[in-house]
Amino acid sequence: MPHLWTRRKIIGTLALALSAPGAFAEQLSLTPKQTEGPFYPAHLPLDTDNDLLIINDGITATIGEVTHLSGRLLDTKGDPIRNAVVEIWQVDGKGVYLHSGSNCKAGRDANFQGFGRFLTSATGEYYFRTIKPVAYPGRTPHIHFAVKMKGREKWTTQCYIKGEAQNAKDMVLQGIKDAKARESVIVDFAAIKESKISELAARFDIVMGFTPADLGH
Repeated sequence: MPHLWTRRKIIGTLALALSAPGAFAEQLSLTPKQTEGPFYPAHLPLDTDNDLLIINDGITATIGEVTHLSGRLLDTKGDPIRNAVVEIWQVDGKGVYLHSGSNCKAGRDANFQGFGRFLTSATGEYYFRTIKPVAYPGRTPHIHFAVKMKGREKWTTQCYIKGEAQNAKDMVLQGIKDAKARESVIVDFAAIKESKISELAARFDIVMGFTPADLGH
């Protein structure tokens, strides 16, 4: 069948082109570094896994929209950075951090972990089950991220919601002057059509300014 042969030839030619040196010569844009903020947990919770909706063996539901947050940790060439610790922390559904200095701390949702960790896989992937972030006084909704690697200082940034009206007035987000860099930390929290409990999915890839070789990987 000539049309199948032609299709295979095109696919084969494309594969050769993509494997050629310089096929992806254009480097990825760096994810902008942002402030850690004042509310990194002073005392880590007993449970620090990647499921922020369940604390140890608890069964009480967390307040908020369930969100599956994932992404990849990459270098500027698009190669994965594995065995890096990705941490997130955020306010609960009432706008309260897991921190003694947070506002309205007495009303904090005790069923929300507030902090989690994940070790990136061989493909640089990370994954958390959490809630869609809500606003904190003076801030647009956001999730804090930290990346920790042996031999490197802790690196921090923040992730924001696409289409959130408060983004335009947030001083930290608007402090990223480069429009492309600013857009890179704003992601879609999209409804999962198959979900029967109105779950969301968000994808946030992080591009670091060094290669796995720099880390001895």
